Amino acid sequence: MEVAKNQATPAAARPPVAVRKDEDKEVASRTKQKPIHYPFWFGGSASSMAACVTHPLDLVKVRLQTRTGDMPKSMSGTFVHIIKHNGVRGLYSGLSASLLRQITYSTTRFGVYEELKSRFASKQIDPATGKAKPPSFPLLVAMACASGVLGGIAGNAADVLNVRMQHDAALPAAQRRNYAHALDGLVRMVREEGVASVFRGVWPNSARAAAMTASQLASYDVFKRTLLRLTPMQDSLATHFTASFLAGVVAATVTSPIDVIKTRVMSAPNGSHGVVALLRDVYAAEGLRWMFKGWVPSFLRLGP
Repeated sequence: MEVAKNQATPAAARPPVAVRKDEDKEVASRTKQKPIHYPFWFGGSASSMAACVTHPLDLVKVRLQTRTGDMPKSMSGTFVHIIKHNGVRGLYSGLSASLLRQITYSTTRFGVYEELKSRFASKQIDPATGKAKPPSFPLLVAMACASGVLGGIAGNAADVLNVRMQHDAALPAAQRRNYAHALDGLVRMVREEGVASVFRGVWPNSARAAAMTASQLASYDVFKRTLLRLTPMQDSLATHFTASFLAGVVAATVTSPIDVIKTRVMSAPNGSHGVVALLRDVYAAEGLRWMFKGWVPSFLRLGP
């Protein structure tokens, strides 16, 4: 009876189809405009999970950047050398320091960048559409650089440990530090070298972090916007993958020279000379090729 009663409702009592469609569109528009606010730790947790997969590539990159003597010159040769001398487990040397680095460095830079971006967007409304205007590219770069510097400072101690633990097995036995794990390394570093040791290489590291965040996150936003505007692609997984891949190419290329310097400063024995002297020596020994040492494993780590 109830069903029949509903079916018998006069057409005049129901809103016209056009009105209902307009109302549905208005609701959908309001839903679409509502910004999604991700927790600040999403970036750090995602980076930590990625580090578990890509750590061997990071290890090979560090070994290539600190290569001396008759060590292999290629990525594949370095992989074979590590497995031959240290086994498969050797590919994960320093994983605890890598995870500590992602928890501090990546959480800070991703969290600060997204917070700055959302705060700016909420204050800039396009009068024509009533929607929040996306930040301009120069502003994205400025926000990314600031986020990167803060992330570099927050994660510097873990980065020093990461480089040292990855480079340790390549050193002669007498020069190895043999940190058991990241926390053991942190305690020993402070005890043996002083508190200043946790800030070793902080400026090249912060410069790298600023360049990395700007070239990675700002370029990702720009690539995604461009793909949506100039191609038939929709806001889908394929678009995100494409923008991420392109951002990885940019980030690996921009940060490669700074990354080489940072790695060598952090892995050098205590009391070694500074960045300027290091640059002079590296250029004299290797020419301009030093700038892109480890680019391939760096990109293979960043791309995924």
